[in-house]
Amino acid sequence: MTLTNLRRLLTVAVLGASFTAHADTTLDRINSRHEITVGVMIGGSPFGSLDPATQQPRGFNVDLANELGKRLGAKVQLVSVLPSTRVQFLQQGKVDILIANMEYNAQRGEILDHVATPYYRVGGTAITLKTSGIARWEDLRGKPVCISQGSSYIRPIVERYGAIPRAFPGSSQSLLALRGGSCVAAVHDAAPLLYPLLQSDPEWRDYRTLQPEIEPAPSVIWVRQGEHDTTTKLDTFVRDLHRNGWFIATEAKNGLNPPSPALAEWHRQLPAEN
Repeated sequence: MTLTNLRRLLTVAVLGASFTAHADTTLDRINSRHEITVGVMIGGSPFGSLDPATQQPRGFNVDLANELGKRLGAKVQLVSVLPSTRVQFLQQGKVDILIANMEYNAQRGEILDHVATPYYRVGGTAITLKTSGIARWEDLRGKPVCISQGSSYIRPIVERYGAIPRAFPGSSQSLLALRGGSCVAAVHDAAPLLYPLLQSDPEWRDYRTLQPEIEPAPSVIWVRQGEHDTTTKLDTFVRDLHRNGWFIATEAKNGLNPPSPALAEWHRQLPAEN
């Protein structure tokens, strides 16, 4: 699917949910106070972690939040969120936007609005001991699987593969439970979390991941329903960051490997749309 068609699909989803939405106040509030509050995941992945030297947040999503703040002329206030709290933080006004490893799906699109142009594409994978006997997704049937509360992967592992989910507040707790033997596998985002974990942490050398990735979906910036001025403004920034190669450079800076084919695809597509 081209980026143009994907944007049209996501824009239709935004408009379909807008009839009962409240008026946009977020952009006015950002402009008046010259500050934007961004919910991010600080879970230890290349998308969000703490710098051990400074104890300050760093990562792909942090860089994106700071870049958007710079373009808005606003100070960026980062708020750490979890999969189990991120939607509530947005709906309750604790954050202005979410850049929090939260991919688009229809259920989320019914309760929130989002920037039409995606900034990444993510699928899920399962991590399991090489000696577990789990070689295919189908091998999870009837077995306990650790996963984050609110994860979009819960439904497919249950409905498609018959796994028994054991939900935890976040990926850190889920992975600790896997290492403690509470489940045979843990299912989380592949690129932001599990691939870097296996590549960089020798404590996980006895583990492997399953292919193919499940539920590949666009990562988008989320806002409250009806915040169309905000989404329109941010969309111009996101499109320009694809066009000028900022996302590709930021992916490399943060050590995300393998590189996302989606970023290269969107970088090629956007110049022709001028």
